[in-house]
Amino acid sequence: MGLDKYESQAIQPASTPVPTTPQEDRMNASQSAPVARAVGASSAHALERHSAEVLKVSTRSRPSAVAGAIAGVIRDSGMAEVQSIGAGATNQAIKAVAIARSYLSEEGIDIVCTPSFIDVAIDDEERTAIRLLIERR
Repeated sequence: MGLDKYESQAIQPASTPVPTTPQEDRMNASQSAPVARAVGASSAHALERHSAEVLKVSTRSRPSAVAGAIAGVIRDSGMAEVQSIGAGATNQAIKAVAIARSYLSEEGIDIVCTPSFIDVAIDDEERTAIRLLIERR
């Protein structure tokens, strides 16, 4: 059994063009300004945090590849944002955060993850995604 073309590629920050699934293409193309719905988050704080690199994770994303991308972004900018839609994608994202934490702990870097919901527009339909904000402790 061969590797799916999405499984054989490393996950990179959203600012770098990489092949995506059709669902991710729709999310990227028709996404208006997403709205974070973190409980207790002030609007000024949410705007400040939105400057983090955004990594979009799908069910087929390899957690080790996503973890490498998270670790790289954390090393560069100190914070990363991971977005996922659905249980499978969220499972892969959570595993990736745990793996990234172990990668970074070898370098003396400790990270924390703050989960929240974010509304995204896909094909003129609003969907709820999980947003994981990862920052240095």
